[in-house]
Amino acid sequence: MKIICIGRNYAEHAKEMNAAVPTEPVFFLKPDTAIIKDNAPFYYPDFSKEIHHEVELVMKINKPGKNIEPKFAHKYYDEIGIGIDFTARDIQAKCKEKGLPWEKAKAFDGSAPIGKFIDKKNLKDLNDINFQLTINGKVVQKGNTKDLLFSFDTIIAYVSTFLTLKKGDLIYTGTPEGVGNVEIGDRLQASIENEKLLDFQIK
Repeated sequence: MKIICIGRNYAEHAKEMNAAVPTEPVFFLKPDTAIIKDNAPFYYPDFSKEIHHEVELVMKINKPGKNIEPKFAHKYYDEIGIGIDFTARDIQAKCKEKGLPWEKAKAFDGSAPIGKFIDKKNLKDLNDINFQLTINGKVVQKGNTKDLLFSFDTIIAYVSTFLTLKKGDLIYTGTPEGVGNVEIGDRLQASIENEKLLDFQIK
């Protein structure tokens, strides 16, 4: 199982990061050791002092595929969930300054908490899904798939050009604006259309 993360897939998030809005999907990978399941806590790592939350909708791939055409992409996922792409922003900034890869800022252990999944048939319109993240009861990020730069189907088709998708692979589809710090003691709750699917603490 691999975790594929799409970067800068919401224009407002790209702007808040002072980054160019991409003309094609940008993706990077996380290892399976990044996953945190079952609302287990996230332990703040010693190597960073600036861990940022990035809430994202997540597609779960249901069968193998390579060079998938966009018109067939919808057949490769049945479920959508919600997760957090934790980022060690201080480490990422140092890597960027030196022109180095920044996997250690994105792919570290525990950097991909994942919540429950729901059948996509239970969502009225995949191009109009509301989702949000709260910290200690306060809404910090809100997104809607109508604002995606690259749709779910476009992402699957594009990524499968380079990587063979396998059953169980997870695709984090990008975060809306509002990313920011988390602190020890924080409680994070993420929901899709007001259904809470992820609830965990920072320790």
